[in-house]
Amino acid sequence: MAKTTFLTDEQVESEIARLTKTDAVKLARREQRVKYRRRQVLYSLRALEKRGKQLMAQGVTMLDFEIVENAIDAETAVE
Repeated sequence: MAKTTFLTDEQVESEIARLTKTDAVKLARREQRVKYRRRQVLYSLRALEKRGKQLMAQGVTMLDFEIVENAIDAETAVE
């Protein structure tokens, strides 16, 4: 039977420091950040799609928002 060896706290910290400095870890972290960012964009778009469908079900159209935006622009132009 193989005997399991455990790392000391110092060995763990040393290995973490060594791995953190490697180009392979830096590259993998960069990939992970890009993937997470893209997922966040995906989740945001899904939420926007859901809200858009709710507005459509309520009968809201792009024209409604254009009217509101024009009114706001007219108010700010007067001031």
